Amino acid sequence: MLETIKTVIYKVAIYIRLSKEDVEKGFDESESITNQKSLLTEYVQNLGWKYKLVDTYIDPGYTGTNFNRPDFQRMIRDIENGKVNMVITKDLSRLGRDYIETGEYIEKWFPEHEVRYVSVTDGIDTFATNNGNNDIAPFKSILNDMYSKDLSKKIRTALHTMQKQGKWVGGKTALGYVKDPNDKNKLMICEPEAEIVRTIFHKASLRRRSRSHQKLSK
Repeated sequence: MLETIKTVIYKVAIYIRLSKEDVEKGFDESESITNQKSLLTEYVQNLGWKYKLVDTYIDPGYTGTNFNRPDFQRMIRDIENGKVNMVITKDLSRLGRDYIETGEYIEKWFPEHEVRYVSVTDGIDTFATNNGNNDIAPFKSILNDMYSKDLSKKIRTALHTMQKQGKWVGGKTALGYVKDPNDKNKLMICEPEAEIVRTIFHKASLRRRSRSHQKLSK
C-alpha cells in the first residue's frame, strides 16, 4: 500500500512598503513600489508550481515603525482566515523597522500561524533549516530600528533649524496665508482671507472697547 504524501501548496502574499522618509531622503529607485513588485512577482514565479501568488499588499507612505498600516493589517486578516501561509518582502525593513514588533511577528506570530516568511535580499527564509541568515535577522532588525530613530532625529533637527530661520514647515496654512508656489517654506498673504481676519480682529477690538467703556460708566 502506497504511503500518502502530503504536498504543501504555498499561498503567497507579497508585501510592499515605501515610507515618506524613503522618498524625502532620495530613495534608491530599486526601493520604489513598481520595482519591489516586479522583483517579488518574478521571485514567486521562479519558485515553481507549489507557490501560488494570492495577493499583493502595498502600503505607500507608511513608516516602518508603525504596524497599524491598512494593507499590512489586511494581510494579517487574510492569514487568520487561511488565505495566506507565506509572506515575502524585498528586505526585512519593508516588513518593519521596530525591532521588537518585527521580531514578534517573525519569531512568534508567523510560526504560531504556520506562516513562512522570506526576505529576498537578506536571504532570510524561516522554513529553511541551517540558514545562517535566519540567525542574524534579529540583529538586522535592531539596525533597521536604529536607522529609523536616527533618521527621525535628523528630520526633527532639520525642521527645528528651519523654524528658527523663519521658514514654514507645517502642513495646512493659517487663515490669511498661502504657500509661495515657488517656495513651499515661505508664506504669502492671501488678501481675500486676510480681509476676513482683519474684520474679525477689528470687530473683536470694538467689542472689547465697548465692554471697557461700560465698566467705567458703572
